[in-house]
Amino acid sequence: MGQDRPLLVLENLSIGYNAVLASEISARINAGEVIAVLGPSGVGKTTLVRTIAGLIEPIGGRVDLHVDRRGGLGYIPQKLGLVRHASVYHNVNLGARASLPVLQGGSEERKKRVNSALIALGIEEKTTEPVRRLSGGQLRRVATARALAQRPSLLLADEFLSELDHNTVDVVIAAVKEMLDAGTSMVMVEHHEENVALLATRVWLIEDEKFYDFSIDEWRERVGEEE
Repeated sequence: MGQDRPLLVLENLSIGYNAVLASEISARINAGEVIAVLGPSGVGKTTLVRTIAGLIEPIGGRVDLHVDRRGGLGYIPQKLGLVRHASVYHNVNLGARASLPVLQGGSEERKKRVNSALIALGIEEKTTEPVRRLSGGQLRRVATARALAQRPSLLLADEFLSELDHNTVDVVIAAVKEMLDAGTSMVMVEHHEENVALLATRVWLIEDEKFYDFSIDEWRERVGEEE
């Protein structure tokens, strides 16, 4: 992929189910960007992410995704999408398998990725544990480890930091920053301003059925004016 080609282009997008939640959404994501999607509850933040992921058809407009949906697009849904009867290792390995084909040597590389992700998220001692036995915060760490093992070009993350205490948030953010530094871009639905400040380079705001695209500096200025 050329350096100037965006990973994602949204063109005059309208999102929703039976009714439009937001419209006239036009934006793009370039390599290295981290987008925080903000807005009041129920305005369409999750719907936007699910539309980008191809799980919901747009009501109007276009989603042009320039990454491979299988290996290049990662997704941490709000409900995590884990295989609850399977082990922690199995779930994290699903991420590695998405981007690494079953070729000679591929199995060893997947193991390295999985073990590295488990250690980064501090859950290596839970490797053989069925995920159904884990706490909510531990489940979120497993879902994040799965994304780390995949190493997608673009990660969609829907409230992946919820249900985590402050210490665990620090661990997860540190692990995610390593992935971002390695070249992953991200769209994250988030509610907490401090987490936005730690990760985001831009902010997409959905409010009153309208869409706004701010640089992080523009967003800080707006928040400062509101305070």
